[in-house]
Amino acid sequence: MTATTADQETVPKGRELFGHPRGLYVLAGTELWDRISFHGMQALLTLYMVEQLFKPGRVENIVGFAGFRSAVEAVFGHLTPTGLATQVFGLYVACVYVTPALGGWLGDQLLGRRRAVALGAMLMTAGHFCMAFDQSFLLALLLLILGAGIFRGNLVPQVSELYDPEDRRRGVAYQLYASMINFGAFIAPVVTGALGKSYGWHFAFGFAGVGMLTGLIIYLLGEGQLAPHKPKPWGQRAAALTPAERGAVWRLVALVPVAAMFWIAQSQVWNTYNLWVRDHIELQVGTFTVPVPWMQSLDGLSPFICLPPMLMFWRWQAARGREPGDFVKIAIGCFIFGASTMLLASAGLITDASGKTPILWAVLFHLSSNLGWLYFVPTITSLFAKAAPRALTGTMIGVYNLSVFAGSIVSGRMGSLYETMSASAFWALHAGVVALGGAIFLAIGLRFAKRFEAAA
Repeated sequence: MTATTADQETVPKGRELFGHPRGLYVLAGTELWDRISFHGMQALLTLYMVEQLFKPGRVENIVGFAGFRSAVEAVFGHLTPTGLATQVFGLYVACVYVTPALGGWLGDQLLGRRRAVALGAMLMTAGHFCMAFDQSFLLALLLLILGAGIFRGNLVPQVSELYDPEDRRRGVAYQLYASMINFGAFIAPVVTGALGKSYGWHFAFGFAGVGMLTGLIIYLLGEGQLAPHKPKPWGQRAAALTPAERGAVWRLVALVPVAAMFWIAQSQVWNTYNLWVRDHIELQVGTFTVPVPWMQSLDGLSPFICLPPMLMFWRWQAARGREPGDFVKIAIGCFIFGASTMLLASAGLITDASGKTPILWAVLFHLSSNLGWLYFVPTITSLFAKAAPRALTGTMIGVYNLSVFAGSIVSGRMGSLYETMSASAFWALHAGVVALGGAIFLAIGLRFAKRFEAAA
């Protein structure tokens, strides 16, 4: 689609740093602290529920939990405490990623980007602090879900708004932005894991709240570097979409269930993977026992290791006219992630005298799987941003997040299989799902890629 003159005027001019608008670094810094808070809690949540919160004598303290559990089990059947924990985690992550569709719409149509980001950050901060108390556990999850939806549904689209539609730097910008996501994912489990081990779970959850508040401050101080965005006046109807724009919307919607196949496997790495590490990985290094949440930090460190050589490889391919298109990159990401998940499935073949797998095997998994993540996530996010109608950028990125919602729901249900399947079969199942998703993306790209390019 072609940008209008008004759209082009929203792109800040003459405010660049290292070849990109300064606003990119404001948004990336804000996202960094959001991810420190989010991944800090995420690394602890399943272990916290299994090892403490859902134990008799504690679970009764949670306000409204009896009714909540009855509702969950009415849908998914009877669940053991471990099965309930993985399902609650899956539902939480799913809802965190479905609400940006609503949050993006609110920013597009009613609140405007900046007010929406501020509101979302405040709700998330309150949610993290509510996690410090058993009684407010469900309230905390609700605040975090609503806050994340409003916050993320309006922060990510602002990256796209810093660039003209034809600007080729946009794809690199999403890679740089994603690197902040991963840096936050690296820092958070290290800090919260250490705090949880030394001072208790609730202290660690409190740190996550401080992180979110820091992100809000960075955003408010740097908002002058961002593209202006105003919602439509109350009561004014949005302009009708053209037939080409409606076609672009439906094509993007059709990609959501396929993208969910990647997120089924990725969500399990946030969820049951921690229990698998606890049960199967040798965490004793000399006299030091590595906290289980620290393994999650490798999901943040690995992309920093993989990103520079990957971008150099892409540049080398581009110089020779061989750089693959978006759909091929997305498929490659799925195939790499599937092969990496097979490392978990085969871990039982490499054990020490105690029957545990060396920790280096898990390190190898994180390095390789995050190379797949880098191929998949920033590329598909950029695809949704550039192929969406300009007036619905935030909404359509929220629609993309429905793939994470669906993947997390399925992943949470599949997590209960961990108690009944062998570890090798459990991970092989997930590897097959994500690899199948890659094959479908490749087929779509070969047949329909030009239609998405035309829409953009």
